[in-house]
Amino acid sequence: MGRILSLDIGKKRTGIAVTDPLKMIANGLDTISTADIITYLEKYLESEEVDLIVLGKPAQMDGSESESMNYIRPVFNRLKKNFPEIEFVFVDERFTSVLAHKAMLQGGLKKKDRQNKALVDKVSATIILQSYLESKI
Repeated sequence: MGRILSLDIGKKRTGIAVTDPLKMIANGLDTISTADIITYLEKYLESEEVDLIVLGKPAQMDGSESESMNYIRPVFNRLKKNFPEIEFVFVDERFTSVLAHKAMLQGGLKKKDRQNKALVDKVSATIILQSYLESKI
């Protein structure tokens, strides 16, 4: 039984989160350059089984697609091509960056740490994954 991975894809960076083997808890894993995502996942999949990859889908307030999908869609197409055995789903990611900052603030992180965009991306991926997990309960 494989894990569930979550990706918060950005123009420059991608935040990554993963579940425990029982698929109950989301944990931040890493933040990488979006250009390196295929290589990173190839290496990760050598040691870990992944059944599903959850992708954050940015949306407007009215639910329509955000312009960010213009750079997310090509990455998604490369992922599907390189990992055809893995299922992919999109999850609404509206407000995840705001929630990530709030979680970091409540967690007691200093202002300098909260300004670390790589950390924000990883926390956002964790929130996306946790949201997906909670929707399946």
